[in-house]
Amino acid sequence: MKQVDVFLRVVRLGVGKPAIVQSGEVDWESLKTLADNQGLLGVFIDGIERLTNNIRPRKELLLEWIGEVLQAYEYRYETYTKTIAELASWYNTHGYKMMILKGYTCSLDWPKPEHRPCGDIDIWLYGNQQKADDALALDKKIKIDKSHHHHTIFNWRDFTVENHYDFINVHHHRSHKEYEKILKELGQDDSHYIEVYGEKVYLPSPDLNALFLIKHLMLHFASEEVTIRQLLDWAFFVEKHYKEVKWDWLMEVLKDNGMVQAFHIFNAICVEELGFESSLFPHISYYPFLKERVLKEIIHPEFNGVKPRSIIHRAIFRFRRWRANAWKHQLCYNESLGSAFLSGVWNHILKPSSI
Repeated sequence: MKQVDVFLRVVRLGVGKPAIVQSGEVDWESLKTLADNQGLLGVFIDGIERLTNNIRPRKELLLEWIGEVLQAYEYRYETYTKTIAELASWYNTHGYKMMILKGYTCSLDWPKPEHRPCGDIDIWLYGNQQKADDALALDKKIKIDKSHHHHTIFNWRDFTVENHYDFINVHHHRSHKEYEKILKELGQDDSHYIEVYGEKVYLPSPDLNALFLIKHLMLHFASEEVTIRQLLDWAFFVEKHYKEVKWDWLMEVLKDNGMVQAFHIFNAICVEELGFESSLFPHISYYPFLKERVLKEIIHPEFNGVKPRSIIHRAIFRFRRWRANAWKHQLCYNESLGSAFLSGVWNHILKPSSI
């Protein structure tokens, strides 16, 4: 764990938290690979820049990595932001309100938004997804992919857009239907917005974003894997919006959905490994051995095979991964594994392309 410890210390420095990295033999190239896997190369470089010269990697290597950050993070983020504004312009012109979820919204809470990697553009149109898709396909001759659960997909310039009609996949677990009702109720709030290159872009309310980010963390952790970058999304959100969230209400929702144990563990990692203030989070209670297992799973997932191409082999792959992740399911849900398995099978029957 020594290299992992050094990596986490550099990340702490990169997000502006105190940490000490001692001089000594450091395998910087393996740490850089870890930073890439965790979506944190930008933060990693920020942390290195706070180290003394005798600890840093050699100059040639560092300059190469800085170039990667400029290309893959900063330049791409600028294009990402302009694309969001262009997309919002189309929706605003045609009478639709566009809320941005996940990536861009999370980046606004980071110290350097451009050092959060950007991927898809996730949007919510306040229940008007289908009408807007039809209008967009007619006006722009854009092909809309309807083969996925809880959102449609289309391409806008160099980015994939996920247009959500549900915030989460309601077929994935029985409990998701009730959770989705809460998200949709909160999703009608249009009082939070910003201007992006002169275009009005709506943001989720703090309560909606809290519930959505937590559930998103749980979904990824229980079914696949999560990264330190996703934990930082949560930690930066809490740091900036702590006073705006109804924490007593939120904790009741988490208790009703069996999410409290994982919630506390994620918060503990944000505090103990990433350096955020414990006073920002609700009371943290966890089993240390479980926290260590979760952290190890985040850094080096136990099941990380490559998904096969054929549908039969993909189904076998998913079943093996489901079995390997059973312990994570118990941390994130109050449903039995049997119930989750049947829901998952039904989920794939409804949308075979999701296998």
